[in-house]
Amino acid sequence: MKGKYHIVVQNNKLRYELDIRRNITIIRGDSATGKTKLINLLEQASTLGESSGVEVFCQRPCRTLSGNDWNLILPNIHKHIIFLDEENKFVKSQEFAAKVQASDNYFVIITREDLPNLPYSVDEIYGIHTSGKYHNLKKTYNELYRIYSTESFSPKIRPESVVVEDSNSGYEFFSEICEKNGTACISAGGKSKLKTEINKLGKESVLVVADGAAIGSEMNELYQLMRSKPAVKCYLPESFEWIILKSGIIGGRIVQDILNHPEDFIESQDYLSWERFFTTLLTELTQNSYLKYHKNKLNKAYLHEKTKQSIIKVMEYINWNEQA
Repeated sequence: MKGKYHIVVQNNKLRYELDIRRNITIIRGDSATGKTKLINLLEQASTLGESSGVEVFCQRPCRTLSGNDWNLILPNIHKHIIFLDEENKFVKSQEFAAKVQASDNYFVIITREDLPNLPYSVDEIYGIHTSGKYHNLKKTYNELYRIYSTESFSPKIRPESVVVEDSNSGYEFFSEICEKNGTACISAGGKSKLKTEINKLGKESVLVVADGAAIGSEMNELYQLMRSKPAVKCYLPESFEWIILKSGIIGGRIVQDILNHPEDFIESQDYLSWERFFTTLLTELTQNSYLKYHKNKLNKAYLHEKTKQSIIKVMEYINWNEQA
């Protein structure tokens, strides 16, 4: 399934409004914020139909999933938006992660816990906010707000150390930039090791570079770390491949159209995370050119000055202060 979907769930007292655009969306929040009520309304609508007094508006069917036989039910559901809450312990299992990867559904998971088995995006972690927007209708209006918003750096930050999530092409590219201006560049060797590498550093300004498309499960720890260490900042593009595509050096307007509305092009059953899609897209677009891309080893053509500067320009909040 692909595309962006607007969902309204309401009865005569409550109204929830959500926009879903990826295969995995996380809703977080403390008790009494309305998370469980959303699940209850969907269950009432599914069980009782019109007599429930609950209306569900969406271009795709919406339903809940629970119980010990979830793994038998899920393979028979197709092109739905499936809601699950934190009482279902199976959402933390590797079996569930495998089922999600093979599914053509979208999943909305209501949980206070991190789910390391699932590569969900930092951009799709939400909380439920109660607003008085519809007070004239005497309803409680619940809408999603983004918990981790993109931070504008002003002036541009100039890091003294850079910690990169992986050890592949992205790390090689950032290592080259850092070497030019005498900045330390460290590979964490995986998103789960970012916190460990950051804690090894002192009080210098640190820039963390990681794939925003799949780092959602690590964001709570990173966020707490940034609060305790104000000199630590995160740059979380979809992926390194996304940065290259965004630079405009490949593909022209067609690529930019995809980047503007990726949800319309990315089939969830084929790509568990958007990072994988952008890697495939870049690899296919460059396979017969001098910019042929390899994820595991950086093509030196990306370090040619004009190409490199085009890529650097995408990272507008960062002052690399590179000396050519």
